[in-house]
Amino acid sequence: MRDRPSPSVIAMRTTALPAFALLALALPLWAPAPARAADALATEAERSGFVRTGRYAEVIALCEAFAQRHPDAVRCIDFGVTPEGRPMKALVASRRGAFTPEQAKAAGLPVLLVQGGIHAGEIDGKDAGFLALREVLDGQLAKGALDKLVLVFVPVFNVDGHERFGRWNRPNQVGPEAMGWRVTAQNFNLNRDYVKADAPEMQAMLALENAWDPIATIDLHVTDGAKFRHDVSIQVEPLHAGDEGLRAAGLQLRDGTLERLRKRGSLPVPFYPSFVESDDPTSGFTDGVSAPRFSTGYFLMRNRLAMLVETHSWKDYATRVKITHDAVVAVLDLVARHGAEWRRLADAADARASALAGTPVALTWKATDKVRTIDFLGYAYTRTPSDVSGALMTRYDDRTPQVWKVPLRDEIVPSLVVTAPGAGYVVPAAWSPLVEPKLRQHGVAFLRLETAHPGLAVQAFRDETPTFAAASMESHQRLTVDGAWTPETRDVGPGALFVPIAQPRARLAMSLLEPQAPDSLLAWGEFNNAFEQKEYMEDYVAEDVARDMLARDPALKAAFERKLKDDPKFAADPAARLAFFYRRHSAWDERFGLYPVLRVDSAP
Repeated sequence: MRDRPSPSVIAMRTTALPAFALLALALPLWAPAPARAADALATEAERSGFVRTGRYAEVIALCEAFAQRHPDAVRCIDFGVTPEGRPMKALVASRRGAFTPEQAKAAGLPVLLVQGGIHAGEIDGKDAGFLALREVLDGQLAKGALDKLVLVFVPVFNVDGHERFGRWNRPNQVGPEAMGWRVTAQNFNLNRDYVKADAPEMQAMLALENAWDPIATIDLHVTDGAKFRHDVSIQVEPLHAGDEGLRAAGLQLRDGTLERLRKRGSLPVPFYPSFVESDDPTSGFTDGVSAPRFSTGYFLMRNRLAMLVETHSWKDYATRVKITHDAVVAVLDLVARHGAEWRRLADAADARASALAGTPVALTWKATDKVRTIDFLGYAYTRTPSDVSGALMTRYDDRTPQVWKVPLRDEIVPSLVVTAPGAGYVVPAAWSPLVEPKLRQHGVAFLRLETAHPGLAVQAFRDETPTFAAASMESHQRLTVDGAWTPETRDVGPGALFVPIAQPRARLAMSLLEPQAPDSLLAWGEFNNAFEQKEYMEDYVAEDVARDMLARDPALKAAFERKLKDDPKFAADPAARLAFFYRRHSAWDERFGLYPVLRVDSAP
């Protein structure tokens, strides 16, 4: 299955047996050399023949051991503490002595951040990253790379989840024999948290990103899903989305990684291989751009590159670690070769982002209906009813390779386009304590208005009939609004925040503050209070108010009678009829349904 010059290759065949039974029956696909197994920098994965992965204590020990073995090239740093009190470790590697963000910037070195274990059960990246770093430091692979870049390696992002250790934490995955848990100790899915940044772990990661400002962040995962022969997917943004001038770098990073993986024997695909219809291979695949709650959707809003590496869960652990290792080495080589130029492109993207005022900006993207048929390397399968679930189930025969002819939709276009404000956003003082911490976490620039601005010309967004989600998501009740920005005049008091659109992170500011953006603060329910009616008029009071208004305002009376005639549903609804008058009365709360963030075309 793999073209390997040194380690022996023994094919491992996944069958209907449980994952851990398979581990017992199969020899490891990729065994370390005996000398390496005794090395202080070797992992438990290597020593066990990739049957096991180590606990977090090993990460702490290896972080220090790498720094001691290579004091000229590695520093071990803490960048946060988890809710359960564990240190969040990163290894900073550079042959140029650039062990701080300031030193990296002074040396003109691009920074590459590689993170493993954001989903701690998908732990390939930890073991692969340690192995790749050791080989690069020893001069075996990506020779000279650390002279041309700074590597920041986070072996495990979700540390507390990693220590929720056990068998069957990943029932759809072959090995290791025990692993961590998908979410944090507070039950946050970190790869849904990039924008809202609820988790202390994410806040620490954003601080690390803000400090080092990497040109590329590599997020290492393992898929769930069906059985097929492709063993890894590689997705990069900006490529379909984000700054157009930076997309060429995204394409170069993606295609360069795919090419290097193919040369190492992998069967990669450039899209996430999840069927359009669950469990039905004939439904094919749809490519897309992730929302900014995900890593690859987030960093494009910062004009930086992000790569999602997803090895295939039904390959054994040795195979997956090997492929992840190859991907990390490939990216190191590519950033060493092209990172300085990519950094120049990113700086140019920052300058363009600072000039987005008044221009249309895409905030979401979708695949069109254009379909092409591709050859996908699968297995023979049947679809028959299950006597257990009663559903139509797919059963794969992984002894019989088969080429599937399946549809793929991969023409991607913008779906939500918003014209950027002329000057920026204003957050009234009452809401600034909610918004200011998020702006700081993301490194979005803002100013505090020290004086009052009465009668300020603004654009306001209103929706008195928003849609509240029926169920909680990531501890939030999400909100969807429908409306448009309209000109108004409003009094803005001292202490309000002004978020200028003329800044490098303009797209990220829009992602946070545009109400209809998919991961805006509004969409995550942070402003739900503004869309809840708090004051009411009793029906018996409303009856008297309505009669008085009808008697004093002939135009209102005509409008009411016309609505009774033209709208039978309204006519049959006593509450709606009384609300017709209440909403036109001075007692009505004019702030109800008013989004408490304003847009301005001139800086206050």
